[in-house]
Amino acid sequence: MKKNYLFTSESVSEGHPDKVCDRISDMVVDTYLRAEPQSRVACETLTTTNKVVLAGEVRGPDIKKDELISKVRDCIKDIGYDQDGFTYKEATKIESHLHAQSADIAIGVDSSGNKDEGAGDQGIMFGYACDETDVLMPAPIHYSHKILRLMAEDRKSGKLKNIEPDSKSQITIEYKDGKPVNVKSVVISTQHSADVNQSQVRDLVKPYIEKSIPKELLNNLQDEEIYINPTGNFVIGGPDGDSGLTGRKIIVDTYGGAAPHGGGAFSGKDPTKVDRSAAYASRYLAKNIVASKITDKCLIQLAYAIGVSKPLSIYVDLFDNDEDKNKHVESLIKKNFDLSPRGIREMLGLNKPIYEKSAAYGHFGRDPGSDGSFSWEKVDKKDIFSK
Repeated sequence: MKKNYLFTSESVSEGHPDKVCDRISDMVVDTYLRAEPQSRVACETLTTTNKVVLAGEVRGPDIKKDELISKVRDCIKDIGYDQDGFTYKEATKIESHLHAQSADIAIGVDSSGNKDEGAGDQGIMFGYACDETDVLMPAPIHYSHKILRLMAEDRKSGKLKNIEPDSKSQITIEYKDGKPVNVKSVVISTQHSADVNQSQVRDLVKPYIEKSIPKELLNNLQDEEIYINPTGNFVIGGPDGDSGLTGRKIIVDTYGGAAPHGGGAFSGKDPTKVDRSAAYASRYLAKNIVASKITDKCLIQLAYAIGVSKPLSIYVDLFDNDEDKNKHVESLIKKNFDLSPRGIREMLGLNKPIYEKSAAYGHFGRDPGSDGSFSWEKVDKKDIFSK
């Protein structure tokens, strides 16, 4: 591992076209889980100018198409879109093409007789944690998320005016001896109203850099290294400016490129899909291991086969070249955690309507909620590893 380097991560706001789709797909998951916790959902969403299309497979209660379409409009309204090219009102046409889950997949996944419930698909999932921030996330992605989240909160409350929902951020941080020491550059591109010019947009957005990033990391940041709307005007945005699809921001959703990614997206999938649940479980493991103070960063990989309940492999990397300690942690995981799809859902309480709020600003590094959301961010198992 290099000790001295620059590393960059980006985030996108809830108004980014792909994130609009993630939000809508997770709303569909929550709608079905709220009605029946054992529902199966795999929902993809497409957005473009004044159009939203839902497609995918479901198994569960009979939820009327009109109800889902109404909830799609609620999502768009909450994000903040009421523009000529994309609005929550009737000008935006919404289609739902959801249909019943494949019987072949259902048979392979369902439990029956002595057969435990199998994974909903094959695949590899990674979890990562490090001590660069108080939420044990890599610094570049954590602060990139925070800038956009604070901007969105103030935009919705009315405190931040003339800024529209679609925005992106990117932060480059200098590392010395493997630790973040300086922010080298910040990029923020945000949609805005036609009533403000580029200088005014810069003045509106710059304060959110200081609000989001610790002062000690900003001491050497030069004003010319702050790039706000570097291409100029950004009035037309959101799905009107670019089409959106569910699942296209998987690096934004996880660790900003600081750790490997198995390739599967999260949004639109119920928790029987290990793309989602096992990625949450591996983050849960990694975070508790780092919280135990036995290492300053940890990478976990889990692998599954469709229809098979137990993971095919568990890989642990504590980044300290101590093979015995790595093997010991692996044995503790096998002894103390049921990483079957059912075991993960029960351990983390995943059969709940908790996913819509995870669709923007990262699935990791968030505060666990009283409703069971972000349960994988708890550090209630750290004593298992510290002992």
